[in-house]
Amino acid sequence: MSWPFLAVIFSGWIYIDAAYRGPSWQRWVFKPVTMLLMLLWAWQAPEITTFSYLILFGLLASLLADILQMIPQDRMFYAIGALFLSRLLYALYFINPLTPSFYWLPIVILLAVGGIIVLLLWNRLEDMRWPVVTYLFITLLMVWTAVEGYITQTNDMSFSQLIGSILLLMASTIWLFNRYRKPFQAADAVIAVCYFLGHFMIVRALHI
Repeated sequence: MSWPFLAVIFSGWIYIDAAYRGPSWQRWVFKPVTMLLMLLWAWQAPEITTFSYLILFGLLASLLADILQMIPQDRMFYAIGALFLSRLLYALYFINPLTPSFYWLPIVILLAVGGIIVLLLWNRLEDMRWPVVTYLFITLLMVWTAVEGYITQTNDMSFSQLIGSILLLMASTIWLFNRYRKPFQAADAVIAVCYFLGHFMIVRALHI
């Protein structure tokens, strides 16, 4: 095991614990630190191809979104823009090795999930409606490309990407519901678990 791999786990655990019950300074420090360590771990993949840089830049975009959410001023629009870019880069990476295919069932399921999320949030989003809808669309597209990748090339790498993309969708959904509809006490910790594990599984795929 490489030390960045172990450091990611350790730093992520500290942040998750802090998000639930720890001091706020630990949350400020260890979320960006965990993403930086994740980036370092991705950089140490056995083979870095041109398309692997899509994952690296996706991690950087996610890190930027995290920083924008931490500053005192409201930068939600820009944070969602950075998250949109991250999910787009991941989707482009997932779709690269795909052979042409078009399975309707995953599309129908994901559209239904997206429609339910939008309906439940729509009245609460106000001026953030279309940025949030656009962000949800690209996140669902990312999941779809991961599903297609797993169907067409069933292996450990595609499975890791699929689980990672689903976890990121879960993190995004809980984050939006907590912010715009019904906040709950353990939200930050639950979001962090899904968020870090999602990125972790995607970066893990680079090492397979």
